[in-house]
Amino acid sequence: MRSTLLQLLTFVVVTTASFNSFAVTNWVDFEVINGHINLPVTINGVEGKAILDSGSQVNAINISFINKNKFEFSKGSKVDIKGVYGTETRQLYNNVNVKLFGAELELDELVGLRLGHHAVQLLLGAGLLEKFIFQIDYPNSRLRLFERDSIDLAKLKNIDMQIDRGTGQPIVKVELNGEKNAWLILDTGNNSGLFLKRSLATDSNWLSLYGAQSGTGYGVNNIASIDNFRLPEVKFGPFTIENVQSSVPADGQSEFISGQDRSGLSRIKGKNIKGLVGYDILKHFVLTIDYKSGHMHVGLPEES
Repeated sequence: MRSTLLQLLTFVVVTTASFNSFAVTNWVDFEVINGHINLPVTINGVEGKAILDSGSQVNAINISFINKNKFEFSKGSKVDIKGVYGTETRQLYNNVNVKLFGAELELDELVGLRLGHHAVQLLLGAGLLEKFIFQIDYPNSRLRLFERDSIDLAKLKNIDMQIDRGTGQPIVKVELNGEKNAWLILDTGNNSGLFLKRSLATDSNWLSLYGAQSGTGYGVNNIASIDNFRLPEVKFGPFTIENVQSSVPADGQSEFISGQDRSGLSRIKGKNIKGLVGYDILKHFVLTIDYKSGHMHVGLPEES
């Protein structure tokens, strides 16, 4: 990215119920499709969608979109990408002209992934998220960006969050069913509520107690068998959510929960991450996230 979004956006001053006056962009509406945040984006004059994925360590471009439009972008090196069900080597693309949040950008090092229908053009992860403070209003399907220096989320945070030292991913401490506290990846790309290590559920006998049923899970590289169930109670920051959609890998199914460090070379040991927290929990809240520093405020939408 040759210039940052901060240099291109016009900031306004607003007042909200939870925060004082800060430098902030206007709200941008998004669609929630299969639990994923889809933002409007244009590449080379073609309008489409960009998925916001806080659990991803990379920004990516959809191979199906490239093939559909017969685009030829500058190619970079290749990288190994780890998903929850496996690892594959992928091509990097550079010099991609993008219009996002009303700004004209040139993006580099976009990983070529298959992201479903060609209308989905991009997946936006850490490469964008760490440059700003994001406020995601799930109930009203809108998002805006704050200048990084405009809010001290270290003082306003109301949930245990940090950036995992081993992987660089945002993780939060969540209380599960009043029985266990677990560090989970904050994953806006996860359309379930919880995706947990199987041992966490079997140790507490949740699969038997709550009538688990078999299903299919979809990762960035592969599909896999999973067991689905409803966990009666999850505490997320100061709030408690009931009857949360949850899943674990099927018995004998390989898994890779903790993601990948950005360089692929780090040997720093991070937290013992037990899974992912996604849309079925996040959909209730307004999340204000300092991705780089590892702080978050969880709130409810303003009353109209």
